[in-house]
Amino acid sequence: MNMHIPTLKQLKYLVELERHGHFGRAAEACFVTQSTLSAGIQELENLLGCKLVERTKRRVLFTELGNDIVERSLELLRGAEDIATMARHSTETLSGDLKLGAIPTIAPYLLPQTLPRLRKEYRDLKLYLVEDETSRLIDRLQAGTIDAALMAFPYNDTSLEWIELAEDPFLLAHPVDHPIATMDAAQRNHLLQSQALQSQLILLEEGHCLRDHALAVCHMTTLKPGQTLQASSLLTLVHMVANGLGVTLLPALSCQSSLLSGTNVALTPLEGNTGHRKLGLAWRKSSVRKKDLKLLADQLAQTAQKQISSFLSKMLSTK
Repeated sequence: MNMHIPTLKQLKYLVELERHGHFGRAAEACFVTQSTLSAGIQELENLLGCKLVERTKRRVLFTELGNDIVERSLELLRGAEDIATMARHSTETLSGDLKLGAIPTIAPYLLPQTLPRLRKEYRDLKLYLVEDETSRLIDRLQAGTIDAALMAFPYNDTSLEWIELAEDPFLLAHPVDHPIATMDAAQRNHLLQSQALQSQLILLEEGHCLRDHALAVCHMTTLKPGQTLQASSLLTLVHMVANGLGVTLLPALSCQSSLLSGTNVALTPLEGNTGHRKLGLAWRKSSVRKKDLKLLADQLAQTAQKQISSFLSKMLSTK
């Protein structure tokens, strides 16, 4: 039985037209003329024997079948890209384009110390960085627009495969003259579970996984609206603490930077092994670059573990 099969080029034209909603912009994205793209889609429709696009003077409308075929085309195009990537990286280690996502509470504190070594050891690697909140990074991963995401765990998503890089302990951040500074371990542990701390706690805004991890340390799952002050970044969080508005929990990785410089904010360690988050590198279970990503994870783990260990040792030696 003879079957006419669409080409990847025709499917690419269709996908870009749906993405841009305009023949001219879709043609630019495909590096062809508008007439070439239009003819390619017409050939695809003739090949399949059905209408995929309704052309009007003002806009491009996709038929229901057209939208369904766009979805399947995306999968096929990603599969073709995976084949090319698999072949290229079968002989080359950590080379070519690699798109890495990272959350804001990790990226500025880990990547600047890791990237110089990566550039030196893997000269053919071109690393593209995207900083965003966890949920949006996972959306990008699943859409195939990034290859891996540098995240904090625990995070409940069974569609991902991930490798742990380091444990990142939480520290109580408070003004130097706060009563926490003179408490013993038992008193601090009691405070963590008390209503008194909840009324003083400053957290990152909704959407930041650090917020959820900090709440877990305090044995809290949710907060009533207006129960705590909120900040949009760790830097804002620190300045709010410095101005006496409350206390917060900071991960050790962020504290080894200049985050606290010039402030009157002190750090007090938590007791036990429950007050931490796990740093991890996550990727799609179907990724064809697992070998490369595990090498990248090893580089990130070395830096993270060294930074956290060095900072904690220095902090404890000055207590």
